[in-house]
Amino acid sequence: MAGRKVLIVYAHQEPKSLNGSLKRVAVEELSCLHNPEEFNYGVETWEAYKRGDLSNDLIEEQKKVQEADLMIFQFPLYWFSMPAIMKGWMDRVLVQGFAHEFPNCYDSGLLKNKLALFSFTTGGSKEMYAKGGISGDIRYLLWPIQHGIMHFCGVKVLAPHICFAPEYVSEEKRKEMLIAWAQRLKALWKEEPINCSPEWYFK
Repeated sequence: MAGRKVLIVYAHQEPKSLNGSLKRVAVEELSCLHNPEEFNYGVETWEAYKRGDLSNDLIEEQKKVQEADLMIFQFPLYWFSMPAIMKGWMDRVLVQGFAHEFPNCYDSGLLKNKLALFSFTTGGSKEMYAKGGISGDIRYLLWPIQHGIMHFCGVKVLAPHICFAPEYVSEEKRKEMLIAWAQRLKALWKEEPINCSPEWYFK
């Protein structure tokens, strides 16, 4: 059934009925799941990757990752993290077998020849994200995305590019932010990655 789709429209209020059993048999027999009895996202994506059964959109995104020397992630900070759609991209694209496969993680991760840069805006000021600020040190927020995702996959991480509170500053200040970004991009290939270790984030 690989490559074919089946829609099962089921209507019965009792899962233990014969109708429920018939539906369950159909799901088990027609499913491409590695284990239809207990769904485990990590295992299922790994098995799908090994079989070459990931959807075409994910395969295309993985090709883009493979061809890239540098990945720039541009986003507004939402609830101390990236937007859900970007996290979803990472969950779906950076699957086991493609981006990591224990013990091949961190410095020996499967994407070890690549660079990443997180460029984002915040709603709060720089002072709010200082070590003694109300939101805590911005580096604490970077630990799960820079270290826990990128470094785990072997990617070397450049220092983040952060534009603090753009909606609360003047138009002139926003233009300065764009100019600073453009200047940084011109010299980006000369930058050294950060020391992606707990000491960098929690010093």
